[in-house]
Amino acid sequence: MQRFLQGALDLFRAATWWRRQPRAMALALVPAVIAGVILLAAWVSVALTVPAFIDDWTPFLDSWPAVWSSLVRVAATLAVLVGTALLASVVFVALTLAIGDPFYEKVWRAVETQDGGQAPDRPYGVGRSIADGIVLVLKGIVASLVAALIGFIPVVGAVLGPVVGVLLTGRVLADELTSRALTHRGLDRRQRRDVRRRDRARVWGFGAMTQLLMLIPLAPIVVLPTAVAGATVLCRRLLGEEGVPRAPKA
Repeated sequence: MQRFLQGALDLFRAATWWRRQPRAMALALVPAVIAGVILLAAWVSVALTVPAFIDDWTPFLDSWPAVWSSLVRVAATLAVLVGTALLASVVFVALTLAIGDPFYEKVWRAVETQDGGQAPDRPYGVGRSIADGIVLVLKGIVASLVAALIGFIPVVGAVLGPVVGVLLTGRVLADELTSRALTHRGLDRRQRRDVRRRDRARVWGFGAMTQLLMLIPLAPIVVLPTAVAGATVLCRRLLGEEGVPRAPKA
């Protein structure tokens, strides 16, 4: 749990990069705003149609007592909304990193070269970026479905579903956010997985906190550049590299 909390705090520590590298971080807002507006509009559209969708697919509840039918429909609505929100945050990351790769590469390089460090020069590649984005979305769909299904469990589902969803999709986000820094060092998928396992709880905590903040409306626009910077520092710590840039105390 201590390592998990350390990972969560790593995201907040990364916020100091807005002061250290304001230009690179500010430029990264451009693709985030574009993707954020698109996905927020899509999610709001879905949210407005969910109640009617649930009513149409649960006609058998009309014969139940009013209290129980209402509770089940509310629980189902919340489960779908949570699942789609989790999926939207994953798609947001994939879409933003895809359309804004040059901007986020500036963030990554700025962090790597801070305090005299050197940025690894192994190419990431457009094809690999697209492939990783597709894998990210597919994993996000699975995690969101699991969270939505758990949400249907009476009584505990309303709480357990979102918690499980944040943890699962958070891990998916952590894998994606750390992929660039590790791939630029020439590590393949298996090697990247092995590096993350060196401090699995800390990586999971970082991803879970990122996902949690992503659920706040409009927050993802600022959170994603911060998470990219934080993930780069986290990778350097996992690899035990010398000269890990330390953000100054606030």
